[in-house]
Amino acid sequence: MTIQTRNLGTTGPQVSALGLGCMGMSGMYGEADRTESIATIHAALEAGVTLLDTGDFYGMGHNELLISEALRTAPAALRENALISVKFGAHRAPDGSWLGYDARPAAVKTWAAYSLQRLGVDHIDVYRPARLDPNVPIEETVGAISELVEQGYVRHIGLSEVGADTIRRAAATAPIADLQIEYALISRGPEREILPTLRELGIAVTAYGVLSRGLISGHATAERQYAPNDFRAHSPRFQGENLQHNLTLVESLRKIAEQKGVSVAQIAIAWVLSRGEDIVPLVGARTRERLGEALGALDVTLDAADLAAIEAAVPADAAAGDRYAPAQMAMLDSER
Repeated sequence: MTIQTRNLGTTGPQVSALGLGCMGMSGMYGEADRTESIATIHAALEAGVTLLDTGDFYGMGHNELLISEALRTAPAALRENALISVKFGAHRAPDGSWLGYDARPAAVKTWAAYSLQRLGVDHIDVYRPARLDPNVPIEETVGAISELVEQGYVRHIGLSEVGADTIRRAAATAPIADLQIEYALISRGPEREILPTLRELGIAVTAYGVLSRGLISGHATAERQYAPNDFRAHSPRFQGENLQHNLTLVESLRKIAEQKGVSVAQIAIAWVLSRGEDIVPLVGARTRERLGEALGALDVTLDAADLAAIEAAVPADAAAGDRYAPAQMAMLDSER
């Protein structure tokens, strides 16, 4: 099939209008099936998805190795169309716990060397720090990536979860293709200051969490129990009264989806797509079934009446609970 394309800003590449976020294939949401994960990546490529998103710390390298295997076993024509976006900088212990970030220039180049080896590629299409390192000026981090661009190891520079001031400083250092940030019906913080800044500077958005970790997918229930190593077991939005409130919002959204003959997930993804041609949603499908549902969002057209109904059902700031636990929220320059 042919998927619409969008540009990652004025300086970035052309990519499919939906990208595949591969993090969930490496344990962040409980165990994932390796065979099905690879089959899902293959199905995405066959459907015309060109953007694959990962992080070198997803499963401590597991995710990059998984993508490498998927690309190696895919038909050559599909493999050649794939663009890989990599986040770097997070330190993790053997038990998976988070130890901080390192975005010093020497570390940037070290992280890149390891990613290139694990991915089995000679360049990374979009390379970005996962978080702002509070001990390293963004100019130094972006400057180091810019040197990798000059050397041919990286094609484009991206950012992740940073605020407007940091975006401006980064863009003054080197061309920035996109900002990766959580953006969904119940995560609309970027609309206040970040999105206008990006549009002023010609920088795109790759939006993750468009289904809010499955919370607004239409498949979440109040009864489901999550394993201790599942992100959702610690997410404020999945706890107690917060969860009950948020699922009520989903039921309001479900009524609109049913009227249009689509799923809740499809209307939630379509809403993000409708926010502008400079926004590329990343869907975290771990199975071919969920991927197929997500791709169906590309065929959903939302008119003014639909958008007004969605806004009434799920107003901005309607969600209960922060999008991360307090310790992780403190690491987000985008929330300051």
